[in-house]
Amino acid sequence: MHTPRERGVPSEERGQTSSTRAALDWDSVRLFLEVARRGSFRSAAEHLQLSVNVLRRRIEKLEQHLGVALVTRHIDGIRTTAEGEQILAAAQRMERESFGLVRTRDVAAPAMSGEVKLAVTEGLGTFWIAPRLVEFQRANPKLLVDIRCAMQSADVLRLEADAAVQLSRPAAKDLKLVKLGRLHVMPFAAQSYLETYGYPKSVPDLLNHRIVLQVAEQVSSETEYNRLFPGVPQAGFVAMRTNVSSSHYWAIAKGAGIGMLPTYANAIAARVVPIDIGLRVHYDIWLTYHSDANRIPRVRRMIDWLLEAFDAKRFQWFQDDFVHPKELASEYRGAPLVNLFEGFFGEAYKPMQNSNLPRTPSAAAR
Repeated sequence: MHTPRERGVPSEERGQTSSTRAALDWDSVRLFLEVARRGSFRSAAEHLQLSVNVLRRRIEKLEQHLGVALVTRHIDGIRTTAEGEQILAAAQRMERESFGLVRTRDVAAPAMSGEVKLAVTEGLGTFWIAPRLVEFQRANPKLLVDIRCAMQSADVLRLEADAAVQLSRPAAKDLKLVKLGRLHVMPFAAQSYLETYGYPKSVPDLLNHRIVLQVAEQVSSETEYNRLFPGVPQAGFVAMRTNVSSSHYWAIAKGAGIGMLPTYANAIAARVVPIDIGLRVHYDIWLTYHSDANRIPRVRRMIDWLLEAFDAKRFQWFQDDFVHPKELASEYRGAPLVNLFEGFFGEAYKPMQNSNLPRTPSAAAR
C-alpha cells in the first residue's frame, strides 16, 4: 500500500527522495528557464524547436512535480510568480554550475583536438572568415570548427558558442570583450546597373534609382532609409529587401539596385562599384567570449587567429578611419584577396577594367 504522500506519483519515482526526483527533472527545469527568458511559450517553443502544446505540458508537469505555480499566462506572454522567481534564481545558479563543469572538462581535454564553436554575423562569416579559415584548419587538423553564421547574437555565457564575432556590443558583465575593428559601409552598384540607370549624383538623386535593403538583427538598412527618405514608401522604390547578407550582395552584384556594402567588397571581388555620394555608415566589430576560454587551448587558438584575421594593420578596411575603396590598393600589402573567392564567384568572374584594387594575376604574370 502506498502512503498518502506517494499517491499520484509515478511508480518509478515512488520511494525516492524529493531531491532525487528533482535531479531527474533537470531537462524540464531547462525548458522553464527558456520560457522565462523568452517571455512566452510560443517564442520559447520556436527557439527549442518544440510544439507549444508539448512545452506547456512539460511546464505543467514541472509545476505539479514541484507543487507550486511557476508562471501565469497573459495576453502578451507569461509572468513568473513569486515562487517561480525563486525557482528561476535557483535554476540559473544550477545552469551556471553545469556550464562551469563543461568548461572545466574542456580545460582538462587534449590541447588541440575536439570542437570549437564560433558564432559570427552572416556577412562576415560568409565573405571574410569562412574563405580564410582553411589557414586555421591546416594548422590545427584535429580541430572541428563549428561556424554558426546568423544575424542573431549567440549567448556565449550559455555555451551557444565558445566565441562570437558580432556588430552589437554585448552587455553581459561576465564576458571578455575585444574590439576587433570597424566595418565601414557605403553604397555600391553593379557596373551593369550604372550603364542602364546612370550614376547617382547625390543622396536625393537616389530617389530616381532602385534601392536594395538588408533588414536583420545587428544590421538594418531600414534605419538609414527612414532617416534619409522619411515618409517615402518602399514599394516602387525598393527593388529588394532581404535579411541575408549573401543575398543582399548578389542582388547588388547582379544589378537589382544600389545597396550598402562593406568597403572591402571591392577587395574580395570587383563585381560592384562604390557610389561616392558622401553616404557612409560604420559598425564596430566585437569579439566576445567567456573568461574561462583563455584556459581552453583550442578556444584560445581560435581567439588568437580571429585577432589576426581582423588585424587593421594588414587589412586597412577594418581600421577606425574610413579608407575609400579606391585607395585600398595602395594601402594593402598582402596577397590578392580575390584568390580566396575564385570558386565562390565562379568561372565567369573577371575583375573590372581600370580597377586599381588587388586582383588575381593573369596566367602570363604567374
